[in-house]
Amino acid sequence: MKDKNYTFDKVRIVMVNTTEPGNIGAAARAMKNMNLSKLYLVNPRGYPSAVATARASGADDVLSSAVVCESLEQALQGVHLVVGASARQRNIKWRQMDVVGTCGEIQKTTAIENQTVAVVFGTEKSGLTNEELDLCQILMTIPGNPDYFSLNVASAIQVFAYQNYVYATTTKFEASNNELASFNELENFYEHLAQVLEHIDYFEEKRPKALLMRRLRRFFGRATPEKEEVAIFRGILRNIKPFKG
Repeated sequence: MKDKNYTFDKVRIVMVNTTEPGNIGAAARAMKNMNLSKLYLVNPRGYPSAVATARASGADDVLSSAVVCESLEQALQGVHLVVGASARQRNIKWRQMDVVGTCGEIQKTTAIENQTVAVVFGTEKSGLTNEELDLCQILMTIPGNPDYFSLNVASAIQVFAYQNYVYATTTKFEASNNELASFNELENFYEHLAQVLEHIDYFEEKRPKALLMRRLRRFFGRATPEKEEVAIFRGILRNIKPFKG
């Protein structure tokens, strides 16, 4: 069995547009308790902050090594599975899994050498936007009281971190050579696909680009395509129209 830290180091927590620095500190504390250390912050408000350091309560190393990014796309560079945390129901459904099932998918992904995972948490008041969820392959939900469910973002990170710890220390997956397509490769594929659909005049009023591309992202996201499979699709698209990056 691989060193435990090896698995934990392949999971990054991404906090998007956090408005309360104290939540960042509390998240760092929750992460360190469960052996996670990779924290990415997208446009955090009022950070760095003494409040965040105080709430971290000894997890200063997680805060000091946090990567501050200007966009969610920047925070997701290099990962192979993107999980978005959300409790909100939407008209267009992403692939949804509860936190237990999600942790199983995470362990399957990290069992493959050099593959990493990002778990994304949105702003305190509104969570993740549809545009941010477009970048995710799985929407992770945390079950709770249907009559009252108001989970603080740091508490949600604690719930996930605990379940991930349990799964990582009790479950073993066979190593595989079937490398998943990375976030970067998928984004280039989606951009290329959109260019081809525009080239053949597929988009129209009844098939608007934004809605159709969201559905196609969900379709391929459910399939969790491998690197070689995306390369096959890119080859087909290039025969229709070369890619302009």
